[in-house]
Amino acid sequence: MKIIDALCSKGLTGFYFDDQRAIKQGALMDGFMYKGEPVTEKFTAIRQPGESLSVMLILEDESIAVGDAAAVQYSGAGGRDPLFLAEEQAEVFNTHIRDKLIGIDVTRFRRNAEVFDTLKIDGTRLHTAMRYGVTGALLSAVAKATRRTMSEVVRDEYNLRNTTYEPVPIFAQTGDERYTNVDKMIIKEVDVMPHALINNIDTKLGRDGAILKEYVLWLRNRIVQKRMRDDYEPVLHIDVYGTIGIIFENNHKRIFQYLKELSEIANPFLLRIEGPIDEGNREETMLALKALREMIDADDAVHVEIVADEWCNTIDDVKYFTDQKAGHMIQVKTPDLGGVNNIIEALRYCLTHNMGAYSGGTCNETNISAEITTSIAIACEAKQVLAKPGMGADEGIMIVKNHMARELALIARRQR
Repeated sequence: MKIIDALCSKGLTGFYFDDQRAIKQGALMDGFMYKGEPVTEKFTAIRQPGESLSVMLILEDESIAVGDAAAVQYSGAGGRDPLFLAEEQAEVFNTHIRDKLIGIDVTRFRRNAEVFDTLKIDGTRLHTAMRYGVTGALLSAVAKATRRTMSEVVRDEYNLRNTTYEPVPIFAQTGDERYTNVDKMIIKEVDVMPHALINNIDTKLGRDGAILKEYVLWLRNRIVQKRMRDDYEPVLHIDVYGTIGIIFENNHKRIFQYLKELSEIANPFLLRIEGPIDEGNREETMLALKALREMIDADDAVHVEIVADEWCNTIDDVKYFTDQKAGHMIQVKTPDLGGVNNIIEALRYCLTHNMGAYSGGTCNETNISAEITTSIAIACEAKQVLAKPGMGADEGIMIVKNHMARELALIARRQR
């Protein structure tokens, strides 16, 4: 089965692009917007619409495979590629990529994905978002051409021998509605919650960490009081974007003590803190997370795990942080890795090297990219998968949970 045509269309994502540097520097919200001027290259406002580019591959039987090019909410930060703008990337696709796709045989995925993931135009690799969209479309094309689910394609091509396919725990995010959306998650018994978007010290963390302590206590009590069954025990996973490091001046002992206090408040629920410290570069951030993990692992009374995110953007970063045990879990931030083939390799590497494999991403994706990466998470037996896109909780949970259920049902039918 070959590709007979390829085209693209500009679209929107499920959230927005936010200038993380401006927010970290103290930009305050004004309704749903932010006050002030952007400071990161290509941004025209601190918050602006998220953009996507759908890549559509027409196969010989006229079936259509789709992958969406999308980038993370905090584009241009933490060593990532610059802001993804659909207009300029559509020109790149039509000028340099379209003709290369036409005529490709799509009975196999891995080799085709590697070709486009490493493709260079005038000596420069494609934007990570473009590589994400093109390779996602290629995975979808192989699934359609061979009449398999995307999970089965991944298992077969990467020799993942486990014959059982299991649901992956879903991690939902509240956005700034960190109270109302927690109630939604309790009602729907989400496996991991609430993310909480702790990206501002004065309004969400507190200069001494008191605001977050109060929130964790409320969260713990709310679950205990409102859950429908006593054995519902979600993992509490909170993303702090390096702000804990800021208030404690990146002092590892003070950060560890604060994490210990948070874990005591969260008891009996396991607490995960994502991005507790950001040193501004890969090496020092890795060393800080490694030191924090060592301190946590040496104290049996501490029930907290730390998650690496910032500065862990590529397949090489994932391997490096994993080898150094820089954290207990790595967020494989799916759009940041470029080709979806790298997501597969990254999740597999974490799983085989005693590191928690979190198939993440961003609220700023689309339903198409969410479905593709959910299939990959199933195939690779990830420890958790992000409910995406959006920050309203319901939409992301629905898209990921329903796609997972459909895919597992189809695989079970075939196995019978």
